[in-house]
Amino acid sequence: MTTTKTYIKEWQQALQQEINHLKKYGGSRYSVTNGRLLSNDGPYSYYFDTAISLKIPVGSSIKLEWGTMKTSGKVLSSEGRGIILALERNFGALIPDAYLLHDPWELLEQLMERLDEIKKSKQKRLRVKRLMSPSMEVKHPKEKIKSNVHELILRSKYNHTTFVWGPPGTGKTYILARTAANKYFQKKRVLILSHSNQAVDVLMRELTDFIKRKKRFREGDVLRYGGNNGETLSAHHEITTNLLIEKQDPLLAQDRHRLVEERRHLKQDLANSFSKRDSDHLLELETKFSRLLEKIRKKEIQLVKEAFIVGTTLAKAASDSAVYESDYDIVILDEASMAYVPQAALAASLGKRVIICGDFKQLPPIASSRHPLVEKWLKEDVFHKAGVVEWLKEGKLHPQLFLLKEQRRMHPDISAFTNRYIYHSLVGDHESVYKSRNNITCLAPFKDEASVLLDTSFTGLHCVNDRTTNSRFNLWQLLLSFQLIHEAYKGGVASIGYVTPYRAQANLMEMLLEEIYDKERSETDIIAATVHRFQGSERDVMIFDTVDSAPQNRAGMLITGKDSERLINVAITRTKGKFIHISNRNFIERHLYKGKTLRQLVDHQVQNNQTVTTEDIGSWIRNQHSKLKWMHARKVEAVFQDLRSAKYSITISLPEGTMLTEEWEKQLINRGRRVKLTVISKQKCSNCDVWLDEGFPFPFVMIDEKVLWLGIPLEGSRGVHPPFVAVRLSSSKICDYLLKQM
Repeated sequence: MTTTKTYIKEWQQALQQEINHLKKYGGSRYSVTNGRLLSNDGPYSYYFDTAISLKIPVGSSIKLEWGTMKTSGKVLSSEGRGIILALERNFGALIPDAYLLHDPWELLEQLMERLDEIKKSKQKRLRVKRLMSPSMEVKHPKEKIKSNVHELILRSKYNHTTFVWGPPGTGKTYILARTAANKYFQKKRVLILSHSNQAVDVLMRELTDFIKRKKRFREGDVLRYGGNNGETLSAHHEITTNLLIEKQDPLLAQDRHRLVEERRHLKQDLANSFSKRDSDHLLELETKFSRLLEKIRKKEIQLVKEAFIVGTTLAKAASDSAVYESDYDIVILDEASMAYVPQAALAASLGKRVIICGDFKQLPPIASSRHPLVEKWLKEDVFHKAGVVEWLKEGKLHPQLFLLKEQRRMHPDISAFTNRYIYHSLVGDHESVYKSRNNITCLAPFKDEASVLLDTSFTGLHCVNDRTTNSRFNLWQLLLSFQLIHEAYKGGVASIGYVTPYRAQANLMEMLLEEIYDKERSETDIIAATVHRFQGSERDVMIFDTVDSAPQNRAGMLITGKDSERLINVAITRTKGKFIHISNRNFIERHLYKGKTLRQLVDHQVQNNQTVTTEDIGSWIRNQHSKLKWMHARKVEAVFQDLRSAKYSITISLPEGTMLTEEWEKQLINRGRRVKLTVISKQKCSNCDVWLDEGFPFPFVMIDEKVLWLGIPLEGSRGVHPPFVAVRLSSSKICDYLLKQM
């Protein structure tokens, strides 16, 4: 049997390999602009504008790339849409635009230090051993169990380590909150951890709600430590450190507020005119702010010591002595399938008892290095590594694994697939779920249908790779997905999610929504993301776009690889009342064998008559958006009208073998004198101003780099069956993206 010291040695080696990889190749890239030199006595301080609020912790190591020049540095301040960096090199007074590279590898170094401390403590090593080799004998009295909540309370009282398997919608948050409250009522100290701030907030909100309803809430006993305490905790600010400090030391809170406001106004002034006096003042403010933060820090440490329940992230638990130097009666780790095994071990080492809760059928932790120890310890969850999952192969549950068996989130027509194919009939539907979800199912698009496969077979060869990232995108499926979002919005759906395995496609949808759907998003909760970013969320309607189709000659690794079952499971189980799956059935049946989860999903939807094809497009598109119009591809007068009104450019993509009709030739020849014609084609073009010797597999027409026609000219379409559909999109951002692919 592996000893705890051997585990720790391997974990530290794995973490070091991941750190080396992140240091060498970097990770997250952010665009920063308008960099102005604040101080030129090295390190050199620069103030940059950012497109979004970056929220990179102060003191974090970063790299800056400006053209071919690179330098290292640290974050001095990161608030709002501005960031101050201390750089090792002086790049002069102004840096117009650059890339900031940041990866939180410091957090991994801090985790390694915590593992060193575990090595030195016999008690902590024993706790880790109980996590990695859970006992085969359960000690809780089974005959006393009255409910799921009661079972978890009993299990966590009598057993050192309890694993909770909580498939989506099975009431995991409800049960964990009541278990934590029960321990609190007994005056026990509870630490609640998760990998994300959002997951911590959700559990802390449920817990605080429950304690307040029982009229047992006492200010200072429950503490949400760290995080930005957003909307999720808007009703419970009294559990946040900010509010507690404000009440206990109003002068300190006032100083903080005054400095924040002064800094905000100064940054606004700097955006307009950049004077030496202003930049000196800003650096002076940052110094004052640092001193103030030290005072606040001392207050926070005291609050953590006095609290009975502390909720924070795994990263904070590894980096903050206020958390890791305390000992708790019980530690609850939520969303454990997303945590590294060494993080789960740290969680277990901090408490006499530990509850490890999550769903090992959802996405595993993410790591970048391909080193064997990283593959072994940082890319698989603790459920697998502790041997708990192994028992399922024989149709049994490990003695220390507590399964939550009833889902209350999804309409039964949606859960029918996951219950059978993902959870092997171990999970069923609560009787209430059919009625409770019908109010969503009855809405457009596809009224009274809860699960739909929108089949894009024979609509053209639209799936290509992004030239920079190699990630796949599919404009045809993107625009169909946007239309679905629009129909759902018009139909009165309260929350809509769009997920896809591919980052390029998710970025394109976000770009499109930002440009032409901003007003609607201010009224309705609409989010577009990769599946990895969506775990832990839920929406009334989910649109799952798999992207893959011809002319690709194989399905992507994201939907065929070893984690594909988990990825597809997450995509489906975010849904409450309507799941719309956009896939090319013909491509999937040709390229995926029947054992693969995506193929099983397509087959399941086909067998259950849940398919909608392009022939039905006229029946569900009821609301044409002003910037997105669908029409018959043979009705070319509208595109010819756009060609005639072109002011400065026409770009046309003609796949190999395309012969334009006389009518098309005439329109292009008769364009305005100042209108530049660019033809993208493998065939030499004589009548154009610019010929790009490249081949897109699908035809398109672009006018003035702001109007895009897809599916036209029809003569260039390949692999298309009637009805022949074209779409007109007004979007300068999508046009710009497409031009950059050349």
